Amino acid sequence: MSEGKSIKVAVQKLGNSLSTMVLPNIGAFIAWGLITAIFLYPSGWIPNKTLNELISPTVTYLLPILIGYSGGKLIYEHRGGVVGAIATMGVIIGTDIPMFLGAMIMGPLGGWIIKKFDKMIEGKVKAGFEMLIDNFSAGILGGALAVLAFLGVGPLVDEISKALAAGVEWLIHTGILPLVSIFIEPAKILFLNNAINHGVLTPLGIEQVKETGKSILFLLEANPGPGMGVLLAYCLFGKGTAKRSAPGAAIIHFFGGIHEIYFPYILMKPLLFFSVILGGASGVLTLVTLHGGLVAPASPGSIISILAVTPHALGNYIANIADVLVAMVVSFVVSFFILKTDKSTDEDLEKATEKMESMKGKKSRAASLLSNNQGELNPSEVKKIVFACDAGMGSSAMGASLLRKMVKKEGLPITVTNTAIRNLPKDMQIVITQRELTSRAKQQAPNAYHVSVDNFLDNSQYERLIEQLKGNGGNVTQQDQTQVPEVEENSNNEILPPKNVFLNQSFKNKEEAIRFAGRVLVDNGYVTESYIDAMIQREQLTSTYIGNEIAIPHGTDEAKEAILKSGITVIQVPEGIDFDGNTVRMVIGIAGKNGEHLGILSKIAETCSDLETVKKMTEAKTVDELLSYFGSITEQPVNS
Repeated sequence: MSEGKSIKVAVQKLGNSLSTMVLPNIGAFIAWGLITAIFLYPSGWIPNKTLNELISPTVTYLLPILIGYSGGKLIYEHRGGVVGAIATMGVIIGTDIPMFLGAMIMGPLGGWIIKKFDKMIEGKVKAGFEMLIDNFSAGILGGALAVLAFLGVGPLVDEISKALAAGVEWLIHTGILPLVSIFIEPAKILFLNNAINHGVLTPLGIEQVKETGKSILFLLEANPGPGMGVLLAYCLFGKGTAKRSAPGAAIIHFFGGIHEIYFPYILMKPLLFFSVILGGASGVLTLVTLHGGLVAPASPGSIISILAVTPHALGNYIANIADVLVAMVVSFVVSFFILKTDKSTDEDLEKATEKMESMKGKKSRAASLLSNNQGELNPSEVKKIVFACDAGMGSSAMGASLLRKMVKKEGLPITVTNTAIRNLPKDMQIVITQRELTSRAKQQAPNAYHVSVDNFLDNSQYERLIEQLKGNGGNVTQQDQTQVPEVEENSNNEILPPKNVFLNQSFKNKEEAIRFAGRVLVDNGYVTESYIDAMIQREQLTSTYIGNEIAIPHGTDEAKEAILKSGITVIQVPEGIDFDGNTVRMVIGIAGKNGEHLGILSKIAETCSDLETVKKMTEAKTVDELLSYFGSITEQPVNS
C-alpha cells in the first residue's frame, strides 16, 4: 500500500511539473495556432505561401525552447532556464520532429545540473571572478548537455515518438481510438494532461497536419465536452455549495478553457470518472466518423480556441462542434444517473479542492476561482521569507536585516532575503511589503502568505510573525541562513564617508530633501544625473518613510543602470519635514549596486529600530557623534 501511494505521489508531482513547463507558454501556442489556421498553405483561412514559412520554425524551435527554458527555470530560476534552453537546442537539432517531449526532459535536467554545480562551488570563488565563473560554467555545461542531447537523447526520443505514432496509427485503423479516453480523462486529474497533449499528441498531430492538413489528435485531450457535461449535471441535480458554484465553473471551463476547475467536482464523486471517460470516448468516435480535426493544438481547451484552429471548411466545423456536443451530452446523462442515485445531503467542494491541491502540490487556478482564500501560513513548511519593495535596495533590505537577526536568534531554519516586487518568485511562501505595495505583491505572488507593514523598523510586527513560525523548529546552519554581505572597512568608508553626512539641514518639502540627497550622490560619483529624477518617481509610487522618523529615498528599480557604485548619504533634519503625514528627521539617501551597501544598511536598520537612539541621532552636534550610533563603520578623520 505504501509503495502504491509513493508511485501515485510521484506521478502527481511529475504531472504538476510538466504542467508548469507548458502553462506559462500558452500564449506562444495560441500565436502559432492562429498563424497556422490563417496562413497554412493551401488549407488555411487565408492561404499564403510566404507567411506559411512562419509555421515550421515556430513549432520546431520557438515552442520547444520556451518549454526547455521554463523547465530549467522551474528548477533554478533564470540561470537554470538559460542552461535548459541551451540543452534543448541539442535535442531539437538532433531530430526532425517537434521536440516538446525532449524539451520536457532537457530543460529540467539543465536547470538541475547548473544548480548542483553552483552549490558545489559556493564560497570557493575568489572575489572579482564571480561573473567569469558564472558565465563560463553556464556556457560549458549548457554546451555539453546540448551535445549529449544531440547524440543521445534526441535520437532516443525520436524512436519513442515513432513507436507512439505507429501505435496511434494502429488505433485509428483498427477503429479503437476512442478507447484512449480511458487513459486521457483520468490523466487530466493527475495533471498529466500537458505531458500527454503537448509531449505526445501535439508532435504526432503536427506530422498529420503536414500530410492531411488537420489532425484529430489535437482534440483528444482538449475537448471541453466531458467536463462540461459533469458541470451541467451539478447545475441541475447537485446539492449545496457544489450546485451553487457549478454555473460559474461551467462558464470558466467552457469559454475560458481552464479544465482543472471541474476536477474537484469529480473528486467529490469518483464514479463521475465514468462520465468523462464515456463522454470523451463518444466525442472521439464522432470525430473519427465525421473526419474532424484541427490544424494546431487548442490551448487552452476552450470552445473559442477550438473554433479558432478549425480548418476553414463547413464540414470541419460541423465535425468538431459535434465532437464537443456529443461528449457533453453523454457525460451529462451518465452524471445525471450518478448524482440522482447519490444519497448524501451535501457535497464538500472545499475538501475536494484541497484534495486536488495536495495532488497538484500547490494552490491551483481552480482553487483561486472556487475560493476566496488566499495565502495560508503553514509554519512547518516555511523555508523562506522575502521582503519586497519597489527597487529592493532600501526599505526591504533594512526590514530583512532586522527579521533575519530575530530568526537566527530563535534558531529557525528560515532564509530571509529582500528583492524588488517585480522579481518576486511565483511560488514564494511569505512576502512582507509596505501596506501600499501589498496589492502589487499579491499580483506577482498570488499564492503567498502576505504580511503588510506600515513601519519596516517596528520589531513588534516581526515578533508576532516569529511567534507564528516557532513551530518550525530546527537549528540554523551557515548555509540555511542568508547573511548580509560582509563589507571591508575601506569599502564602508567609500559608501558612507563623513563627507556624505549633513547636520542641521532644513527643507521646504520632501521633494527638496530628496533632490538634496540625490545631488550628494551625483556630486560624489555614485550615480548619474538621471538618478535624481528616478528618486522622485520612486517617492510618487509610495512613500519611502519607513518609520521612527526616518525616510530612505532611492531610485526606482528601472534606475539601477544609473548607479555607478554603492553610496549612502545621511541628512539630519532636526526641525522635521513632512513625508505624507509623517514627520521625518533623518533622511538616508541610498544607491545600492550588487549588494555592496547592505552591510552598512544592516547596521543602520538595527540602530534606527530604537526610537530613542534615532532621537539622539537627530540631536547629534558633530558628524563623528552621529556616525558613532552606527557602530565602527568609518575610521577616516572628519574634515573640519
